[in-house]
Amino acid sequence: MPRSLARAILLVDGYNIIGVWSKLKIQRDQQGLEAARRKLIEALVNYSAFEGLETRVVFDAHSRDERCYIETVTKNLSVCYTDFGQTADTYIEKACANFRRDVANLHRRFIVATSDRAQQQTVLGYGAEWMSAQQLGQAVESTARKCRRKHKTKQRPSSRFLVSGLDVESQKRLAQLRMGL
Repeated sequence: MPRSLARAILLVDGYNIIGVWSKLKIQRDQQGLEAARRKLIEALVNYSAFEGLETRVVFDAHSRDERCYIETVTKNLSVCYTDFGQTADTYIEKACANFRRDVANLHRRFIVATSDRAQQQTVLGYGAEWMSAQQLGQAVESTARKCRRKHKTKQRPSSRFLVSGLDVESQKRLAQLRMGL
């Protein structure tokens, strides 16, 4: 399978990204960590869907005395809360190691988003790709702009009549209704 056709996997170090993106830092400081997590997940849902990525956001077990929990948000995005005492860094390192051991993944891209310098070196050592928090932020914003452009109405109708804003098929149907056909 060619490299470009394999669906890429994106692992995101959640708290690291929250600590770097200014919008998320402000939200964390004003509304709390949960609000910042939700905002990050919301941004990544759209990004993952548009780009066709299999994304997993990893959060440390922050004051939780529970086992690892993975929540599926969409078919493209899941959220992982690590085991008690396990950091997102160790979870990501294990994921990189396991990914490269699996022969089925030889032609798949594996990308880790974090601005942690030590984590960057480890990720690259396993043969995964690395993306900084700033690069991820720029990619998410760029994708959001593309989505807005794609879904924006093409042009406003040149006429002041509502009918001119309809597609040709709807205009024909409306004309038939007016004539009683």
